[in-house]
Amino acid sequence: MSSSCCGTKKQRMNNQQCNHTQASHAKTNGIAPGSSTSNGTHNHVTNHNGICSNGYGGIEQVANPEMCFFCFEVLYHELYRSDDQPEANFTNEAYPLFVTWHIGRDRRLRGCIGTFNSMNLHSGLKEYALTSSLRDSRFPPIGREEFAKLTVSVSILQNFEEADSYLDWTIGVHGIRIEFLNERGSKRSATYLPKVASEQGWDQIQTIDSLLRKGGYRGHISQEVRDSIKLTRYQSSETHMTYGEYRDIADRRQSGKMIGVC
Repeated sequence: MSSSCCGTKKQRMNNQQCNHTQASHAKTNGIAPGSSTSNGTHNHVTNHNGICSNGYGGIEQVANPEMCFFCFEVLYHELYRSDDQPEANFTNEAYPLFVTWHIGRDRRLRGCIGTFNSMNLHSGLKEYALTSSLRDSRFPPIGREEFAKLTVSVSILQNFEEADSYLDWTIGVHGIRIEFLNERGSKRSATYLPKVASEQGWDQIQTIDSLLRKGGYRGHISQEVRDSIKLTRYQSSETHMTYGEYRDIADRRQSGKMIGVC
């Protein structure tokens, strides 16, 4: 099952909602937050220490900068038909994941797709680095001329829990996935990653109503409609990297290889 979970810019409640599709993988568009680490790349968990201060369970900090470097390498290999195959220097455990691309100094969304199915990270990040950059239906494929302007984010999803109600989640802590019947009785779903609501400045009801619209609900959103929602909440670990950071690491590694050549 697939759904999008972010917009191309700050959304208004009455329009600019994202599209929703169905596919064999749970491909999902979304954005999550990031904070700086000591090596110039960026990691994020839903709180400062990986343990939620509001009493929710902690999450494992799975995402790391090597994942972002790998995504850049995968896209470079695809765009430039490089002979060097990207190496995945990180765990190959299975998780749901998202890959997000932004462009320019203002970090405009350029592509973002992920899956709610657990995938081994080596193959999953390779697949979604390309899917999000080249096959996000909201954007044309990323081209060579854009490569040096990109920032990539990797989000690893954890701690999925069925909520007691449509309000049983915390803004800034949880991502949410809703399932509902549209006005024609068809089952639909939609999701937002953890930081979307806080970035948009929405409260819980505004977020739910936006998500209903994004998922394709076109009728009047009544309290009865909201109460009928099945909501799953989850948390996210994220890391992100700019092209400049990627280039610095790539140059250092290339220099190291040259030093080792007799």
